[in-house]
Amino acid sequence: MQNIMKIVAHGIDLVDFSRIEEMLERHEQKFLDRVFTPREQADAQNARSRVEKLAGRFAAKEAVLKLIGTGWRGKIAWTDIEVINNSLGQPQVSFTGEVEKIANEKQVEQVTISITHTANFAIASAVALAMVK
Repeated sequence: MQNIMKIVAHGIDLVDFSRIEEMLERHEQKFLDRVFTPREQADAQNARSRVEKLAGRFAAKEAVLKLIGTGWRGKIAWTDIEVINNSLGQPQVSFTGEVEKIANEKQVEQVTISITHTANFAIASAVALAMVK
């Protein structure tokens, strides 16, 4: 019998590039270390547009928190959520720490992410999937 997944939650977020630019200007490395994992920072450094890449990742993290229904509270850290691209360029999300704990409690087995950009904005959509029982 084939495993069937169902959508259990959705989150979406929009980020203005100017917001990320301002944070970089005011807090550069402190902001980067607080919000992005070392791998995410390296990926952004090598990207065609660093701000675009960071804004997309920021939006994805916000979308994930919306789908697990918590927002930024308690022991949650920005770096509990890591968004990197697979070999085909598709964004993939992984969890650690408090976000992983909450996702497990909510029986989230997989999260798919989609990120897109315009000239000034990044938007991300996150969908949580669980096995049909």
